Amino acid sequence: MFDLSELERAHRIVGTAVPPTPTHAWPLLAERLGTSVVVKHENHTPIGAFKVRGGLVYLERLKRERPDVPGIISATRGNHGQSLAFAAGRHGVPAVIYVPRSNSVEKNRAMRAFGAELVEHGDDFQAAREEAERRAQFAGLHMVPSFHPDLVLGVATYALELFRATADLDTLYVPIGQGSGICGCIMARDLLGLKTEIVGVQSTEAPSYALSFASGKIVTTETSNTRADGMATRIPDPEALALIRKGASRIVQVTDDEVADAIRAYWTDTHNLAEGAGAAALAAALQEKARLAGKRVGLILSGGNIDFDLFRSWIGTEAAPAAQRAVA
Repeated sequence: MFDLSELERAHRIVGTAVPPTPTHAWPLLAERLGTSVVVKHENHTPIGAFKVRGGLVYLERLKRERPDVPGIISATRGNHGQSLAFAAGRHGVPAVIYVPRSNSVEKNRAMRAFGAELVEHGDDFQAAREEAERRAQFAGLHMVPSFHPDLVLGVATYALELFRATADLDTLYVPIGQGSGICGCIMARDLLGLKTEIVGVQSTEAPSYALSFASGKIVTTETSNTRADGMATRIPDPEALALIRKGASRIVQVTDDEVADAIRAYWTDTHNLAEGAGAAALAAALQEKARLAGKRVGLILSGGNIDFDLFRSWIGTEAAPAAQRAVA
């Protein structure tokens, strides 16, 4: 997709709006996992998620190559749309974002606040994306896909920061939605000549990439009913799947309850708020705790955009007994 010089240039583009995010070793997380662990805090960006990097790189090229582009359009469950709205606003490009009905209220508000026209359509991400593609053709807008080499190039800049700060990671856990994050990690690792094992994470309620990884071909699912909306994908991207199958060691599936336990663990152990997909890497590491003894582990906290009502109902006080079991 790209070489190291292109990745470093992308990092400079991202750096005009996003300072390098922290990489922290949290002792309480180390106690919980029983091994050395570092967290890459992509919840500390201007949109609260790693996706902002991809939007900045994508819009920079689009505006450079098509200075008269009339506007962009895309579909999202939230963070991709915030990324595009944020980047489009910096370049003076109108942005139309489609989301499924019953999408995160707070993510919808954030996209509007960044200047996007927000349209609610369909019951899931796939339905919203298909409608966005139809409107793009009708209205002459530039359709931004959920997976694209420039998006991967942009988000790979967080992996560049991580690996240059901690080049000795044995295993890195990365959540998978449409695949840009894990593909960026694979590319950065390979370009830097490192041997870190990269493990993808999906929800048991939206396991399309995990099923496709195991079968060697695209496998779709009829539903994606996980509360971890950043991983709610029914149809994998073929290019992403090919890179993941080549560069990842495996994909771990985690339940919504395991994700909820991980959100609580992040809050109690680091006082960081993680959204569902953001906590998935920790959930997978906890599931595989026995195999991690003596290893140096990296976790991608990919975002912190969780609605307050979901936070309260999913991992609030009524879930305290599960939290206590996780600590025990």
